[in-house]
Amino acid sequence: MNRPDTQAMFAAFTAALAEATTLEQIEAVRQAHTGKKSEIKLALRGLGAVPAEDRPAVAKEVNDVAQTMERALSEASAAIEARALAARLSEEWVDLSLPGLAPPRGARHPVISVEEDCLAVLRQLGFVRVDGPEVEHPYYNFDALNIPPHHPARDMQDTFWVDGGYLLRSHTTTVQARVLESRPPLPIRVASAGRVYRNEAVDATHLAMFHQLEGLWIDRGLTFAHLKGLLTTIAQSLYGRRPVRFKPKFYPYTEPSVGVDLQCGVCEGEGEVSGAACEACHGAGWVTILGAGMVHPKVFREFGYDPNEVSGIAFGLGTTRMASQRVGVSKVALLYGQDLRVHTRLHRSGV
Repeated sequence: MNRPDTQAMFAAFTAALAEATTLEQIEAVRQAHTGKKSEIKLALRGLGAVPAEDRPAVAKEVNDVAQTMERALSEASAAIEARALAARLSEEWVDLSLPGLAPPRGARHPVISVEEDCLAVLRQLGFVRVDGPEVEHPYYNFDALNIPPHHPARDMQDTFWVDGGYLLRSHTTTVQARVLESRPPLPIRVASAGRVYRNEAVDATHLAMFHQLEGLWIDRGLTFAHLKGLLTTIAQSLYGRRPVRFKPKFYPYTEPSVGVDLQCGVCEGEGEVSGAACEACHGAGWVTILGAGMVHPKVFREFGYDPNEVSGIAFGLGTTRMASQRVGVSKVALLYGQDLRVHTRLHRSGV
């Protein structure tokens, strides 16, 4: 057998590999120059015909060329794959620091928005948020707040009673009673927000479940002037310069008591919408958004405070009704439905 011409084999391989630009072409070069029927494989199978004294050197030469071809094929394949990956990355590159293109997925609920805004104003005045249970003992819902057993609010038509003599709280004022019972040091400035329940007829401005926010300020020397100034600050912080008015009210746990009305935002105080009486204010042009007063002396005595030494301000914000005024809906039930137009209105207003 003649000595195999490995240089010619390698030269032919190199020329073919230089023209290969795809992985398929690389594979074709592999089959042609290192496959079973290639010259290099035939040379390896024919080593038995080489004289014994030359066989080791020829075998080494053929193996070295075969291994060199395999390395060259692997490097060429890796280079093509790297170029393909670089091209793909260049085409699909995304600047992750750019703002997202996804549309807004929703908006804060109007009631929650009003609730958080109220709490933000109160925090600036030194109030701290506290919470209480929704399933409450009658003592905290009635007795401790100067609501005697014969009061009509304790009848079945006003209160949801549950097993064990408990009830669903009818106001967040229950938290006021729990705070006073714990006797924290003066001054006391707390606020509590959440759901309340009343077994009453549902109409444009009333629901069996709604939201309130209770505030309590206990200190020495507080007067009705402090109460009026505080409530005016809250109303103007939430509604700007929309007119508000104060009117006498009665609450068993405050004396004197006052209600605060806000000029209706649906009919803008006119009492009519498109020629018909406004449902949001029942044609009055005003909507009551909160009740308040000076803490009743009997409530102080119930928890061991001397009403001659301390005084207090208590107020309850109807956050459900306030939310309906903010977004301009005439029926508070719309706030708890699935009509996304209510939330869109809030979102577009920037609230």
